[in-house]
Amino acid sequence: MNLSEKYPKIFEKLEDKELELRHLLNVDENEEDYDSEEFEFDADEFNFVIYIAEPIQKLLNEEKMHELIQRLGDNKEMFDNFFASEIDLYGIRSQHDEEKIAAFILETVEELV
Repeated sequence: MNLSEKYPKIFEKLEDKELELRHLLNVDENEEDYDSEEFEFDADEFNFVIYIAEPIQKLLNEEKMHELIQRLGDNKEMFDNFFASEIDLYGIRSQHDEEKIAAFILETVEELV
């Protein structure tokens, strides 16, 4: 997927035009990690963990990051359950796969830019 063509508003504002998806956000399956002492999202409630990377955070600024959280949390078609533990870290339950979730988030960011 050519991200700069699909999300032109995002990429016109980014300094590095060669960023890949993993540099913008991460959507990872949530698995029980009994050895971790970090904050965990309950795997029964949230099947994915989303991290919004620094380039998107800088692009949106704090006010728009809160608006992103609101929009994502309000979208019941995409997310059955949504929890923002931090401004850039979310636990979600969704029936969709990582690709569709990432595309939806980037489309939402594109609207906010």
